[in-house]
Amino acid sequence: MDHTTLILVVDDDPDLRKLIGDFLAGHGYRVAVAENAAAMRRSIESQRPDLVILDVMMPGEDGLSAARRLVTEGGPPVIMLSALGSDTDRIIGLEVGADDYLPKPCNPRELLARVRAVLRRRAAPDSAAGAAQNTADDRRVEFAGWRLDLMRRELRDPAGTFINLSDGEFALLRTFVEHPQRVLSRDQLLDITRGRNVEVYDRAIDSQISRLRRKLNERTDTELIRTVRNEGYMLLAKVTRP
Repeated sequence: MDHTTLILVVDDDPDLRKLIGDFLAGHGYRVAVAENAAAMRRSIESQRPDLVILDVMMPGEDGLSAARRLVTEGGPPVIMLSALGSDTDRIIGLEVGADDYLPKPCNPRELLARVRAVLRRRAAPDSAAGAAQNTADDRRVEFAGWRLDLMRRELRDPAGTFINLSDGEFALLRTFVEHPQRVLSRDQLLDITRGRNVEVYDRAIDSQISRLRRKLNERTDTELIRTVRNEGYMLLAKVTRP
């Protein structure tokens, strides 16, 4: 059981906060709760949670806006919960940068599985890189003047400015630099970045690539990720190790 990982449950329904909190605590996690986005921010500043479970429909700042702010600020990973369970609503949740999205009411065991999956994805790049590579230089790659540290999960533009990436954006960029100048289909990207056991939609991949491309294009005029019609996407730049 994991007695070190802290999960923050954010929901305006006190009964649901307690239900989710007690269930996760019963499986070994430390749990904090917050009733709205303002309380969530205070808790993040004071307690540094490892993951946030965030309700979409809350009074004041809604969950989508709060999730977007967390992603922009480089906060912890986010699983969104919402009574709005259509495919479109899930896609919107993923588009703002959430790591996963579950409709309410959800099975607590499914939520637990999603929590474990998101935490594994957050930890996996570091552990995999550490096991496979022996020196600091091996963990860094360069493309078109950009520098990506796979171990530290840090991307810097040609001027050396740090660029914040969500988990999904980092996973995609890592995949592109590991398979440069090759067309990757959506199915390949889904397989490599998340695996078949995680529910992800094609449009979510498109949206994440769009956000990643926008962040890259803001810093350079060079086209780096090209859409290959009816086939997928390709990183155009040559990748080197310094």
